[in-house]
Amino acid sequence: MTSSVLVRHKRLHTGERPYSCSDCGKCFITSSDLTTHQRVHTGEKPYSCSDCGKCFVTSSALTKHQRVHTGEKPYTCSDCGKCCITSSELSTHQRVHTGEKPYSCSDCGKSFFHLGNFKAHQRIHTGEKPYSCSDCGKCFITSSKLTSHKRVHTGEKPYSCSDCGKSFSHLGNFKAHQHKHTGEKPYSCSDCGKCFIRSSELTSHQRVHTGEKPFSCSDCGKCFIRSSELTTHLRVHTAHQREKPYSCSDCGKCFSQLGSLKVHQRIHTGEKPCSCSDCGKCFITSSDLTIHQRVHTGEKPYSCSDCGKCFSQLGHLTAHQRIHTGVKPYSCSVCGDSFLRSYELTSHKRLHTGEKPYSCSDCGKCFLRSYELTSHKRLHTGEKPYSCSDCGNCFMTSSQLINHQKFHTGEKPYSCSDCGKCFSRLDELKFHQRIHSGVKPYSCSDCGKCFSQLGNLKLHQRIHTGEKPYSCSDCGKCFSQLGSLKLHQRIHTGEKPYSCSDCGKCFSQLGILKLHQRIHTGVNPYSCPDCGKCLSKLGHLKLHQRIHTGEKPYSCSDCGKCFSHLGNLKLHQRIHTGEKPYSCPDCGKCFSKLGHLKLHQRIHTGEKPYSCSDCGKCFSQLGSLKLHQRIHTGVKPYSCPDCGKCFSKLGNLKLHQRIHTGEKPYSCSDCGKCFSQLGSLNLHQRIHTGEKPYSCSDCGKCFSQLCILKLHQRIHTGEKPYSCSDCGKCFTTSSSLTRHQRVHTGEKPLREIGI
Repeated sequence: MTSSVLVRHKRLHTGERPYSCSDCGKCFITSSDLTTHQRVHTGEKPYSCSDCGKCFVTSSALTKHQRVHTGEKPYTCSDCGKCCITSSELSTHQRVHTGEKPYSCSDCGKSFFHLGNFKAHQRIHTGEKPYSCSDCGKCFITSSKLTSHKRVHTGEKPYSCSDCGKSFSHLGNFKAHQHKHTGEKPYSCSDCGKCFIRSSELTSHQRVHTGEKPFSCSDCGKCFIRSSELTTHLRVHTAHQREKPYSCSDCGKCFSQLGSLKVHQRIHTGEKPCSCSDCGKCFITSSDLTIHQRVHTGEKPYSCSDCGKCFSQLGHLTAHQRIHTGVKPYSCSVCGDSFLRSYELTSHKRLHTGEKPYSCSDCGKCFLRSYELTSHKRLHTGEKPYSCSDCGNCFMTSSQLINHQKFHTGEKPYSCSDCGKCFSRLDELKFHQRIHSGVKPYSCSDCGKCFSQLGNLKLHQRIHTGEKPYSCSDCGKCFSQLGSLKLHQRIHTGEKPYSCSDCGKCFSQLGILKLHQRIHTGVNPYSCPDCGKCLSKLGHLKLHQRIHTGEKPYSCSDCGKCFSHLGNLKLHQRIHTGEKPYSCPDCGKCFSKLGHLKLHQRIHTGEKPYSCSDCGKCFSQLGSLKLHQRIHTGVKPYSCPDCGKCFSKLGNLKLHQRIHTGEKPYSCSDCGKCFSQLGSLNLHQRIHTGEKPYSCSDCGKCFSQLCILKLHQRIHTGEKPYSCSDCGKCFTTSSSLTRHQRVHTGEKPLREIGI
């Protein structure tokens, strides 16, 4: 160590500072420190960066700066591995791990990691603001704040994002912005785990848990979590005298803050710099984006202390709390109606003035509210930005999605005070209450009919005008209601969004699903006042009551026959027209009824869904199963009035009665012979045509009747199903067995005894 170095070192212990500045009187230990200090007064910066040209007072400052270009960070933290440009930065950083805060304020006791932060803090107590702006005279506690402030005047934004190109005047804002691209939220709350981009945001958030509100209004004493909230509140008191120095060059509106003016100007320029990373939607302000992102995250940080309901926006919570308090602070001066929210009053006033300021550029239709126009435009674009996370269905508006989600959750928060019925939507409850009050405020100017809902009146008026504004893009069919069009389109798409939780069957309409579910629950809510029979549908009850009244309001224009059901009339008319609209895709056979086609298709598929519980035999039709079961039960409900003989089938009784009446309604066109059964005629006609449709697969021989073929096949198979109970001999046919049994009984056939 040289003697000069030793002398300088001793001055650290003695406190001697022999070199003083002639401009400000500040003293220094060495002459080199004084020389460097004097450059503050002269403005001299002899060390310049070869990369960007920036100049510095000291060579060490230049060296640190050059590491910004080279990316060199030679000092590494042994605890977390973080790298720093300077040793002083590393020393300061290591205090994060050790928790050391060596600089404490004697006035309030607050401690600091950095000496610079400590000195800046002390100026809060002394009120000293040594750094003043040469342009506007505003003073600041630190030089860095003055530097940032000067950029307001120069417009300089030296920090630009390499991802999106956006520029910033403050380094802190730039770093926070970069977290949006990386998704990094390095500051997390120890109480609830919520993460934040900025430490200041975390600090403000933690006050929600602690209840701390350190910023109080000197006029009314109200306290706030954030200083910005206090600043905004103070304008309530100073509104009459508040200066608004920033005015919009487009519309002349004035603002007290430059930032507010810049946000406002985006309305004119259409700029929406904040975009959602999930759906790409853009917003004017970052706060609007934050609120929107809660749609994707499902976050609802504001909860009602009365009912526990949660909201994504504070304003929505405030408006909701008025439901509990009953406060409606906004009243209409024309009709006296009161409203929870100011924008509801503004929209309401347009009902009196007739103003509709929002018009569609595509069709010219005008609207009272901007969101109504936004929703309407989606009819033209087909956009459905809100999708259900449970079933994937998409919706044009968020309210439609919220209402839809209640189908999954089963939530019905609105209940009727008269009957207790619950509803998922408030407007549904209001409409329902008109059932009890009998109020029908909307009347038709054409026929005078009254309605409880305006929408129902508008739909009704289309009966008079014949208007059908909704047309199907697939087949061109038009509808008076949008809902009817949507239901119709499911015919083309095959969509069946409603499924039964019991059996999994799907339906295109919710109403049909509800009716189907009554099969499982057994609920039949509609009972007949005449016989007490219960039915699952109101329409079925009305049709059933015609059995008692004998009413048959539908008559055939061709033959005059009357029917109680319109569907039965339409089916009957096909007898006259010969129409058979349902054809089999397998064989082309046509049918007049869809049910007949479905039964026929089971011939091709071999499906026999109905099985007998006694013997296991399967049938393609339920009616065939019921007839078969009478074999096991022995039930023969149809008896002949002439001879008393009973039958299990009504058709068999009718055929039997022809024995007594001698009726033979089926005659052969070739020879005139008559038959009592159509099947007998068909078999007879094969004598004339020579048709033998049944062939043997073994020898190729053909037969006119299936039963004869089956008897013939026993020759090949050797089957002899009929055996004699006396000697055990077997026979192919029952008639052969009968002849054989006469050997044992001694019975002689009629022709052998001469009869």
